[in-house]
Amino acid sequence: MASRFTRRRVIGSLVVVLALVGVGAALALKSGPKLQDGGPANVGGKSPAVALQFMPGDLAYVQAKPLSRWLPVSGTLQPMRQAIVKAKVAGDVLQITVREGDTVKAGQVLARIDTTDLDSRLIDKTGALESAKAQLALAAKTRTMNVRLLNDKFISQNAFDSAESSYSVAQGNVKSMEAQVQLARNALKDAVAVAPLTGIVAKRHVQPGEKVAMEAPLVTVVDLQDLEVQALVPAIDVPELRIGMPVEFAVDGFGERRFTGRVERINPSTEPGTRALLVYVGLPNSDAALRSGMFATGRIALAASTPAQTLPAAAVRTEAGQAYVWVIDKGKLSRRLVSLGRRDEANGLVELKTALPPDLPVLAARFDNLKDGAPALVKAPTSSQNATTATPGGVS
Repeated sequence: MASRFTRRRVIGSLVVVLALVGVGAALALKSGPKLQDGGPANVGGKSPAVALQFMPGDLAYVQAKPLSRWLPVSGTLQPMRQAIVKAKVAGDVLQITVREGDTVKAGQVLARIDTTDLDSRLIDKTGALESAKAQLALAAKTRTMNVRLLNDKFISQNAFDSAESSYSVAQGNVKSMEAQVQLARNALKDAVAVAPLTGIVAKRHVQPGEKVAMEAPLVTVVDLQDLEVQALVPAIDVPELRIGMPVEFAVDGFGERRFTGRVERINPSTEPGTRALLVYVGLPNSDAALRSGMFATGRIALAASTPAQTLPAAAVRTEAGQAYVWVIDKGKLSRRLVSLGRRDEANGLVELKTALPPDLPVLAARFDNLKDGAPALVKAPTSSQNATTATPGGVS
């Protein structure tokens, strides 16, 4: 019986040993080298790096191209024709016939000033003229009679000259009084203020009943058919400007709508304290959509530059104020710092001042999680749509 018990203990121990051996073998197989993509096992225990594959459409190359150049301009819209109607005579304002926003025509009555004093002045000057004419008539009769007496030797030459002088003085008085009457009539006419041009009333400066002095502003009239932008342009850019150059404007409040004008005039001297000149850009406004005082921003198309080394703007990235590009150099990704020049927003190009080989592939699209020195290759285009390629934002 003791031998049977010993045999059982030996068999149990063997079973335990075999189980431990099996577990150990399984763990060894699990932690041992594995094949990567069907290749040989890596003895070091690390998987080999997989090369990133890029399609030709993901790449760009440095090319010599002319850059479109634009000169930015901005300013406030102002009417080319406007007038401040002022009082030509002093007096009380009897009537203002218009308000802000009213459309007026040239010659239309805008305001009337009290003419009571002017009427009295005209009557006074008219009476003085009649008196001067009567004196002239009397002097003329005296002169005629003295001519006969002088011919008959009844008066001396001195007496005749005295009568002749009185006649001349009377003539002068008549002319003077005629001028005074005309001035009085003009003052009456000036008491009625009329619009000097067709346009829109921008401001009414006085109200009925106010007393105004000469040259006091009454009404401001603007013509919105043609507007003007006065833009400051650096003197260095002025030699490339020409009269008649087209200018494209965007105006606040009009969204994507664009307005086209042209360079009308260029100031011959710089503004005090600056190195800039005023450029006057005319802007037609036949539909009167634009208003005086609106802010407009635009650009003037200049002649294209000589061909320069360019890249698509999308290929250039910026980090901490430093521009760089990703290139594929000798089968590896490489981050290259670059210096940029002018930009061509219309064609999406940027001038590259840092020399790069023209056959060096540059990543043209944006990719995330790129690493300097990672294996990379350019995959030849195939007809298969399921080929494994790096997609923008998906590279890890």
